[in-house]
Parts: sequence; C-alpha cells; structure tokens
Amino acid sequence: MKIYTKTGDDGTTGLFSGKRVSKSDLRVETYGTVDELNSIIGIILTYDLPKSTYTHLTILSNLLFIMGSDLATPADANIVKYKLDRIEEKHIEWLEKLIDKYSEDLPELKNFILPGGTRVAALCHLARTVCRRAERLAVALKKNEPISNNVVVFLNRLSDFLFTTARYINHLSGIKDVIKNNNIELKI
Repeated sequence: MKIYTKTGDDGTTGLFSGKRVSKSDLRVETYGTVDELNSIIGIILTYDLPKSTYTHLTILSNLLFIMGSDLATPADANIVKYKLDRIEEKHIEWLEKLIDKYSEDLPELKNFILPGGTRVAALCHLARTVCRRAERLAVALKKNEPISNNVVVFLNRLSDFLFTTARYINHLSGIKDVIKNNNIELKI
C-alpha cells in the first residue's frame, strides 16, 4: 500500500462516512488538533516516567487515536462497512479515577500554577494547552455538526488530567509547583 493516494491534491480529504470535505474544514481542524496533542503525548512517552504514568499515557494515546476516528465520522453517519470505536463514558470515568489517584499524593492546590518544573512536566502543560484548543474546536464543531457527545467531556477531563500529571511528575521529582508570583519585580 502506498502512503500517498493523490486524492487530497485538490485540497479535500475523506471522512469515514465517505463524504469529502475541505482540509480547512472545522471537523478536520479539530481531529488534526487531537492528532497534534497525541504527538506531544508521544514525545512525553520518550522520557523516563513512572511505570504507571507511562502505561496511562500509552492508553491515552490509543484513546486519542480513537477520538480522531470518532471526530472524522459524523455522529449521524451510517457506517456499515466496519466497526467504528467512539469515545465512551467509561473513558471519561477512567480519566476521573486517574485524576483522583494522582491527586492523592499531591499537596493541596492553593495557588495558580505556571508551566514548568521538569521538562516532562512542562511538556504535560504544553499538551494541556493543545488539549484545551482541541476542546474549543470541538465545542464550535458541535454547534454546527453532529459529533459524539462524549468528545467534549473527554477533552475537558483530559486537560485536567494533564495538569494533574504535570504536578504529579514534579512532585515525584522533588520539584515544587511553579507558583504564579503576584509581586514580580521587572529587572533589566
């Protein structure tokens, strides 16, 4: 199988429903941003992580791939050619349990946290911001086109999980949260 098909040379791409849309279509922008997020998760996975966190992020990477397929298929599409996985409520519940599990070991959050600490924690914050962008795009898409109901909720929980993971990794590394400083002194 060749990697190039030439079918997109006219600036369109095919959805799983068979419909062709512009590559600048909001649906394509949304699942493209989910793919970008998954690529950042891939970078995070190259770092030395706690075994459980590595496992959780690997599962998450697979779920993001499912989400891309979910978004590439309108919720009202009648797909009979093959089984399509979608983001389900159990995936959202899994993220909530992970957030609670990671939070058990963390100091109480009393301040706004800035991105930083270890490199991998900073990458988790980067992933969180891309996740928020994907969420904003999914919300906009949902206003005009049918998408799975669980997509927006999953992305919302995922950004919380990535924030918590950044704090968790810093904590395990002995690095305190980077606290927003209200009394910054501008120096030259």
